[in-house]
Amino acid sequence: MTFDDLHIGSILVSTVRNAPVLIFAGMAGLFAERSGVIDIGLEGKILASAFVSAAVGFATQNPWYGVMAGIVVSMLLASLQAYIAITQKGNQLVAGIAINIAMSGLTFVVAQYFFQQGGRTPDLGSARLFDVVLPGSAAVEHIPFLGWFYAHLIGGHSVLVYLAFALVPLVHWVVYHSRFGLRLRACGENPHAADAAGVNVERQRYMAMLIAGFLCSFSGAYLSIVQSGFFLRDMSAGAGYLALTAMVFGNWRPLYTFLGCLMFGFFGAVQIQIEGVELPVIGRLPGAMIQMVPYVLTVIVLAGLMAKSVAPKALGSPFVKSR
Repeated sequence: MTFDDLHIGSILVSTVRNAPVLIFAGMAGLFAERSGVIDIGLEGKILASAFVSAAVGFATQNPWYGVMAGIVVSMLLASLQAYIAITQKGNQLVAGIAINIAMSGLTFVVAQYFFQQGGRTPDLGSARLFDVVLPGSAAVEHIPFLGWFYAHLIGGHSVLVYLAFALVPLVHWVVYHSRFGLRLRACGENPHAADAAGVNVERQRYMAMLIAGFLCSFSGAYLSIVQSGFFLRDMSAGAGYLALTAMVFGNWRPLYTFLGCLMFGFFGAVQIQIEGVELPVIGRLPGAMIQMVPYVLTVIVLAGLMAKSVAPKALGSPFVKSR
């Protein structure tokens, strides 16, 4: 019996393809929250960058222009969020939720205004980022297991997939083995001690938020330019919140957050595979119940691990410089 017969191969490939949206957003949230700023606005930044990437990609027929436009918009939103949370000492949860709600409505309205297609953009067609074919894929494709593993599981993905997986060790090195990462963690754990040591806490938090905006933009670009080939209202479908859950699951550590993203990507792949399938004893599950799987898992993870997770001590606390 082959992998395709068991659907295991399809599930694993889908897991690899589902994970980058969560990986980019999870690493973005990790930078923000390690600095002490709650970034619940990931969802809004994903939506904004997804729309702008699709719109600019369609207008220019160049996906990379779309990716760059998405980066600009996401970083602008991150700057606004940082200004409210860091400079104005505003409520970080309210600021993030406001961005999420605003982008959910604004992207739909702007898309409807420009494209008149019910709040979505036209299909990108050739302006999408297509899959990378690894050298020698055709030669080994017919070899049992090895062909599938090399040509489909490792190869055959967009460049953004490889970027997402390469990002994880890079983020780990930056957070734990660089001077910037040391200052970042100090600002999230004890900002007053960091300030006394000569670290500009507000500047460090601004830099963390800008990095978060930069990384989060790739989640949106991946959704619209790679996975779908168009923008659709609320197409992120809670990916920002799932990424935050993966970060809590990973205890604000890059490698464990990555495993959490893979876990959610896996359950998303299983969700697609079991739709319309007759299961033993249970029978065929309703589509709405299947779509609940990632979100039910989110509640279970939060309920089971929230008490055990140790967040940065200064997370959510505005920094007021001592006089």
